[in-house]
This record gives sequence, structure tokens and C-alpha cells, in this order.
Amino acid sequence: MTGSPADTELLQAFQAVEDRFNEAMVSNDVERIAQCIAPDWTLVTPQKGPIPREAILHAIRSGALTHESMTKRVVRASVYGDMAVVTGRGSNTGTFRGAPISADEWITDVYRLVQGQWRCVLTHLAPAG
Repeated sequence: MTGSPADTELLQAFQAVEDRFNEAMVSNDVERIAQCIAPDWTLVTPQKGPIPREAILHAIRSGALTHESMTKRVVRASVYGDMAVVTGRGSNTGTFRGAPISADEWITDVYRLVQGQWRCVLTHLAPAG
């Protein structure tokens, strides 16, 4: 990023996209989350590797996974036609199978523009510390 006004506008635009995604996750509403992600979305975690969309949505639907907070500060965003790569520093809290969870991580989301809406196709997590 060169710091130009266009770069700033791009970062702000994708910050809004990421904020919408985070708010959906904190709502723990599977339908709302599904509006932010593509049908083939995959979450890649350091612990489990690739996890398909349906496994995550099932865990949320069943209550096994909940999120109480989720924030992400976008530090890089690049658009390549109808695709975008967004990297940010994020944190979240919640529960997994009744036990408290929290994370401080670097998050890279890959988005595709579908019918005028950016939908996440891949989320990759890496520990920040």
C-alpha cells in the first residue's frame, strides 16, 4: 500500500465488509453468516487445517461453537478483478463445546464479488503471537 487516497478508500471499503462478517459471526445466526460466505467457503486453522463451511455452520447451529466478540483491523486489501485478498489482525472470544476460547491472530480472507456483494471463499488463520 502506498498510502494514496485510493488505498485508504479500499481499506475502508473492506473494513466495512469485514465488520459485516464479524457482526454476523457474533450474532451466531447461521443464516446471517451464510450471507457473508460462499457455498464452498473453507476455514483454514493452525489446529485442524481446512474445515468446510458446513462443519462450521453445523457447530454454530448446534451451539457447540459460539462467538461473543470478534474484531478485525484490516491492514492490507488488494482487488484482482472479481477477487480480493484482505489481511488483518483480529481477535475473538466465545465458547467451543462449553469451554471458553479466545484468539489473537492474523486473518487472511479471500473474497469473490457475487451479484454485487463480496462473499468470502476462504479464511486462513495464523497465530499473532
